[in-house]
Amino acid sequence: MIRFENVSVTYDGAARPAVRDVDLEVPEGELVLVVGPSGVGKSTVLGAVSGLVPHFTGGTLHGRVTVAGRDTRTHKPRELADVVGTVGQDPLSHFVTDTVEDELAYGMESLGLPPDVMRRRVEETLDLLGLADLRDRHISTLSGGQQQRVAIGSVLTPHPKVLVLDEPTSALDPAAAEEVLAVLQRLVHDLGTTILMAEHRLERVVQYADQVVLLPPGERPRMGAPADVMAVSPVCPPVVELGRLAGWAPLPLTVRDARRRAAPLRDRLEGRQPERHTTEPRTAPPVKRLFGRAKKPHDGAPEPVAEVRSLAVRRDRVRALTHVDLTVSPGETIALMGRNGAGKSTLLGAMVGLVAPSSGSVRTGGAVPHRTRPRDLVRKVGLVPQEPRDLLYADTVAAECAAADRDAEAEPGTCRALLTELLPSVADDSHPRDLSEGQRLTLALAVVLTARPPLLLLDEPTRGLDYAAKARLTAILRRLAAEGHAIVMATHDVELAAELAHRVVLLAEGEVIADGPSAEVVVASPAFAPQVAKILAPQPWLTVAQVKEALER
Repeated sequence: MIRFENVSVTYDGAARPAVRDVDLEVPEGELVLVVGPSGVGKSTVLGAVSGLVPHFTGGTLHGRVTVAGRDTRTHKPRELADVVGTVGQDPLSHFVTDTVEDELAYGMESLGLPPDVMRRRVEETLDLLGLADLRDRHISTLSGGQQQRVAIGSVLTPHPKVLVLDEPTSALDPAAAEEVLAVLQRLVHDLGTTILMAEHRLERVVQYADQVVLLPPGERPRMGAPADVMAVSPVCPPVVELGRLAGWAPLPLTVRDARRRAAPLRDRLEGRQPERHTTEPRTAPPVKRLFGRAKKPHDGAPEPVAEVRSLAVRRDRVRALTHVDLTVSPGETIALMGRNGAGKSTLLGAMVGLVAPSSGSVRTGGAVPHRTRPRDLVRKVGLVPQEPRDLLYADTVAAECAAADRDAEAEPGTCRALLTELLPSVADDSHPRDLSEGQRLTLALAVVLTARPPLLLLDEPTRGLDYAAKARLTAILRRLAAEGHAIVMATHDVELAAELAHRVVLLAEGEVIADGPSAEVVVASPAFAPQVAKILAPQPWLTVAQVKEALER
């Protein structure tokens, strides 16, 4: 169905090809997963299938890519639209209409399908993706995860032979991700749809793949069975990492397979307890402090940096939050979790003054956020949004840092020095849009931190990050917490919450339904428990790092 013949792609002005010597074949009716570290060319490979590379992106494609017998060099994306459906990392870039139902119908209208066929397929897709209750909603009022499902649905309705998906579950909560993956499985097994997908959260998807394509840095791509490729892949989910640590062969890809082999490992861990979670890893080497004057959490009994009391918010007649209470202390890292649309982003917006309460109160650093001037508020609370580029508007990294210094009334060079400490490899003349997802996130983080706010808010901070970039972000956030900064992050990444958060606050339909230590809250919820906790239950382990440390003691 898809054939790459010695394909290399070089973008204009680039010193080396984005991908080189890709030679592989994707059979009809298979789900093939493309994996590899950030920057190895996964999105380029996907774009070559849809014809967006090079017709839209520019650059030069050497070799040949064919889809259902059509050569993408001679067929532009619009001439492939009836056989290839594409969903990129940013669902907002896909939308053409205003409402969910209209968006699902738009692709079929463009292909000239009969109205009765369009109506039937819209209804089928609404049911498949759990969007029936949202059919009349304006797309701009949906949560990020809901928008992602609409974007996927909009390419499903024309019934393409090939689906190309770039990070399809990145904005979805665990339950919604399972629903979408179940739909993709049904399309593969029942309709013979061919799916080519790139996804960083391998713990969610690797068990569904028929084959895996590994794009290792500087080497030829490798394609094979998932277990074989995971055995040599530089990126792998926790279940595989635990299997490597325990010496299991073949490596398990699912929690169920790992549990069947875990009895000897549980015996070795019997009677041991994970090291008590601290804001600095016990084995971490000394690091330069990001800020010198931050107040550590154990310096006496500090005042809370944020207090939310009986908060209620209504948005477009939708009840977003109801009677929410939350207290955030210095040095504390809190993970806000819950299904898409539960109110996580709304709560962050209220804490940073973007959303006014309908009732109740919010105070950050003693100020009422929505009544405080932005130039004063930046010294009390900073938000890194779900799309970091929303904060970035200059043409170069240097200009972005200079603007951050002015906005925060900080000494010139403050933001640039902070960015250099966090990410030394970014050049001053780089354009923010040319940075990787991880680099863009780090730049946005440096911009927010230039004003040294005691409270840092992050909305889906690991969206689009590979495991290495996520590890770097985790280290940065641990350092900030160790220096006294409070961190509240809305996330669907259960592995990040297990690794980093002291507390987990679980939201459902705008209400707090659980608030307590991470080890208690996430383990008690099957949907939000990390893989290691599921494998080694009832023992209290959350991460592979905890298990490794215990075995080495």
